[in-house]
Amino acid sequence: MSATPTVYFIDDSATMREVIKIAFRRENINVVAYNDANSALSQIEINRPDVVITDVIMPDKDGYEVCQFIKQSATLSDIPVILMSGVVNKSVAEKAFSVKADELIRKPFQPQDLITRVRHLLKAPVPAPPPAEVQASAAAALSSIFQTPASAMTATRSRVAPATAAPTQPPAPVTYAPAVAAAPMPAAVPVPRPAAPAHAGPAAPDMQKLRLEMMRLEGLVKKLQSELAAEREYSKALEAHVKTLAESE
Repeated sequence: MSATPTVYFIDDSATMREVIKIAFRRENINVVAYNDANSALSQIEINRPDVVITDVIMPDKDGYEVCQFIKQSATLSDIPVILMSGVVNKSVAEKAFSVKADELIRKPFQPQDLITRVRHLLKAPVPAPPPAEVQASAAAALSSIFQTPASAMTATRSRVAPATAAPTQPPAPVTYAPAVAAAPMPAAVPVPRPAAPAHAGPAAPDMQKLRLEMMRLEGLVKKLQSELAAEREYSKALEAHVKTLAESE
């Protein structure tokens, strides 16, 4: 590692790139910012960085692809990679683990938090790849963060008594009453046909599915609205932070 570490910062937000460059400048860490993944990857073997920080959602290659490219390279796999994501849930965490990301940080974040993580990765030695069984155990532990604890599930199951099968009874004999012959109808009078009953059987489940789907979509809309509101607030905070840092320069 050189005396002045180099960090590749990949994000399509110009505001984010400027904030991070200013924040790291005071830490004696050189930040090379890119607005897309392809530009960064085209330079990574020529000018090797000490740490790569990349947003997950980008217009060309996403952050997972960037991380996977680095970790699968024989010459670059020891470079620490930090993924940034506006949403951190079970799916995002599992995908970050699958591409061997070193850190996963949720946006919005304080620049100092990112600096602390980078400082830690710059000082930490590169560990040897863990055995397959250890990786599987870590993946299981990661999944358990977002699931109901197994003990609670066991306790729930133990409270439910197993159903006892009812003894099979022979069917009751069926008796048929003799059919009564109907009186013949006049030829001139049409035979009335009963109206077809409404096909209510399958309609009820279909309506139930439709209601559930509508509720799910409403939940997604509310979630997206809250995330957009958080992004707007974050952008405002970053712009204010840039102005403050620029004035103090």
